[in-house]
Amino acid sequence: MAPISSFNENLGTISPSIYILILCPIFAFLWYTYTNSTKGSSRLPPGPPGLPLIGNLASLDPELHSYFAALSHKYGPILKLRLGFKLGIIITCPSLAGEVLKEHDITFANRDVPDVARSAAYSANDIVWTPYGPQWRLLRKVCVLNMLNNATLDSVYSLRRHEVRGTVSYMYSQAGLPVDFGEQIFLSILNVITNMLWGGTVQGEERANLGKEFRKVIAEMTEILASPNVSDFFPGLVRFDLQGLRKQMDIFSNQFEGIFERMIEKRLKMDSAGESGEDNKDFLQFLLKLRDQKDAKTPLTMTHLKALLTDMIVGGTSTSSNAIEFVMAEMINKPEEMRKAQQELDTVIGKNNIVEENHIHQLPYLYAIMKETLRLHPTLPLLVPHCPSETCTVGGYTIPKGARVFVNVWAIHRDPSIWENPLEFKLERFLDSKWDYSGNDFSYFPFGSGRRICAGIAMAERMYLYSLATLLHSFDWNSLQRKNVDLTEKFGIVMKLKNPLIVIPTPRLSDPTLYH
Repeated sequence: MAPISSFNENLGTISPSIYILILCPIFAFLWYTYTNSTKGSSRLPPGPPGLPLIGNLASLDPELHSYFAALSHKYGPILKLRLGFKLGIIITCPSLAGEVLKEHDITFANRDVPDVARSAAYSANDIVWTPYGPQWRLLRKVCVLNMLNNATLDSVYSLRRHEVRGTVSYMYSQAGLPVDFGEQIFLSILNVITNMLWGGTVQGEERANLGKEFRKVIAEMTEILASPNVSDFFPGLVRFDLQGLRKQMDIFSNQFEGIFERMIEKRLKMDSAGESGEDNKDFLQFLLKLRDQKDAKTPLTMTHLKALLTDMIVGGTSTSSNAIEFVMAEMINKPEEMRKAQQELDTVIGKNNIVEENHIHQLPYLYAIMKETLRLHPTLPLLVPHCPSETCTVGGYTIPKGARVFVNVWAIHRDPSIWENPLEFKLERFLDSKWDYSGNDFSYFPFGSGRRICAGIAMAERMYLYSLATLLHSFDWNSLQRKNVDLTEKFGIVMKLKNPLIVIPTPRLSDPTLYH
């Protein structure tokens, strides 16, 4: 055994560049074997030719949603890309999306987990990346049935109201001045979510400092998650972390870990001291109690608990805030639509009152604005990629086990064979129409579909509509240059505006006390 031990020790001292040179011939052989093994019996979808070893990686455009859409015009609604040693499958039509997300839902209910996501999500123990099975079903149940059901969301309305009113007060103090709209909405939603998670645990200045700390960490983490990583395309290179992305993610994950540990310790001390009254109830307290029940079959561990907290903070803040930033940009570019929405709000609420969440169901025009904006700018343009647990057939083509499957919702929502004048912002599509976002119609499914449909739809809908209604009711809005806003998108797991939305709010309510 000594020679083997010695070899392993020496191997650990070889520099990454030399090690890669040693591996290159092996990779070349494996690539040859891989590409030839798919010929003959397997009928893969068509796709652009690729280079040896790297496949189509060199030709990828950073704006993947529009790049994939352009490829579909040439190669059809289902196509393949060779991404190093990974096979990517792009789906760009409703019928094939239905095959993946409905007919073969269980098969495609898994994930091809990116290397950095293992650091960000506690080794993929969260609801986004956990493989489909008993543990995932437990996490889904905790989120949908216990934490994000309508009764629970009703019970924490005062938290949402407090934060939205705080945003209104800040905007009022900045009347006539330029404001970074996305930044303010992000902070508002972040405060709502963290208040729901541990609102009774921290107060005052400590809570404000936590918000600032989270905002910086979340921005960095989402940027890293969106970065192409060579380790995902060549699994043999994972150990080297050639781009340093996992090292960076580890730093930010450790910051999250430190915050969570502080919050958990505080909550446990409050519970043991009997300080957790009705006013101090929060999700953290609920999760800790659920963990203590110790279900023998599918236990909720502390790791799962922290992973769920990460999902709610990282996923809930960036998705909702980016979506609200897009809708405000569209409203500024469509002043007539903004005026009609404000007329509806004035009719239902009046200009001597403020918006409450129970007004929302009386605002069909506002609903149409939300739905049309999510059509043009779906928050997750390619959803979270799916990964088949076994080889199957979609659209007459073979989709091998382990492929990375992208469903291009962005392209489907702009398909001229489905939508008349698809690039135009037209609210008429959603006024008294059949369209909803339940995931049952694969021509319009901004929150996904099937078992992996977004767990936070109810929360997202409430935050989106309540925030938008309040801001449109309270202010008139203009861009800094008083001209059309640039709606250019920047691709990422979560879509956002390429340039920050800088706005000038002008109060429109009759009573100044309504802003405080």
